[in-house]
Amino acid sequence: MIGPIPSTVSRPTPGGTFPLSGRATPRIGYGMGQITRTATDAAGRENALAVLRHAFDLGITHYDTAQFYGNGLANELLRNTLGSVRDDVVIATKAGTKPLPNAPIPLGAAQTPFELREAVEQNLRTLDTDRLDIVNLRRMDFTPGLLAEGDQIVPFEDQLAEMTALRDEGKIVGIGLSHITLDQLRTALPAGIDCVQNIYNLVSRGDEDMLALCEKHGIAWVPYFPLGGGYGNLQKVIDLPSVIATATKLHATPSQVGLAWQLAHSPNTMIIAGTSRIDHLDENAKAARLQLGPGMISALELET
Repeated sequence: MIGPIPSTVSRPTPGGTFPLSGRATPRIGYGMGQITRTATDAAGRENALAVLRHAFDLGITHYDTAQFYGNGLANELLRNTLGSVRDDVVIATKAGTKPLPNAPIPLGAAQTPFELREAVEQNLRTLDTDRLDIVNLRRMDFTPGLLAEGDQIVPFEDQLAEMTALRDEGKIVGIGLSHITLDQLRTALPAGIDCVQNIYNLVSRGDEDMLALCEKHGIAWVPYFPLGGGYGNLQKVIDLPSVIATATKLHATPSQVGLAWQLAHSPNTMIIAGTSRIDHLDENAKAARLQLGPGMISALELET
């Protein structure tokens, strides 16, 4: 576990900062989903802890987790690694989905207000914390991903009311929204929204209007699958010829170019790319230093 960090220590802020949960937070964060797939034995868990410790050393303080990542393993790893520096990190988790470890697809819908509250309480327990900095309400109205069916088809307004109540009780600091529509974001704005998580990357830019609305209202934009892929046949950013050519010119990797484009495209964007390797983590963090000139950005966007 990381020892206490004196408040006088100046820490790096990879990618600069943007407000999240009321705090200036480095725009390069870390997504916990991938690391749980390799932390299945003692050696894998030790590696996971080392990766998380290194992320903190790099100045990464935004950790995106979920109880269904490894059926609680992601939260366990965070608790064991960052518990002693809890006040120095922003923990974002999710509600709306539950783990089904023995099912063909190990996830199920948990969309009712009762289940949202249950998810918050479970995250509080497994993270051993008194509050969750961000809880992203994950909707299931459209593909890709699971669709809500039967009694899991719940009015968005009912969910938002429950999330607001949890925030009023101090269990949630900020409300996030995930896999939502533009109309749902407009509906939620009066409640106060901290961040939005939708699929968005250089080859999947259907939510430009939503991103613009987030910029207008100072809402963090936290795209998942920031480099594409993720759901089987979704196109990958790193396969684009223009991305490969730009990476060659800059002596960088295609992944770094894809992440640098995200950061350059909007000041509200925060990256939560995940990895189980320290060298790949360093690569992701260095993407924040990559300077894409206007001509390079135009060439990248022209291809898509």
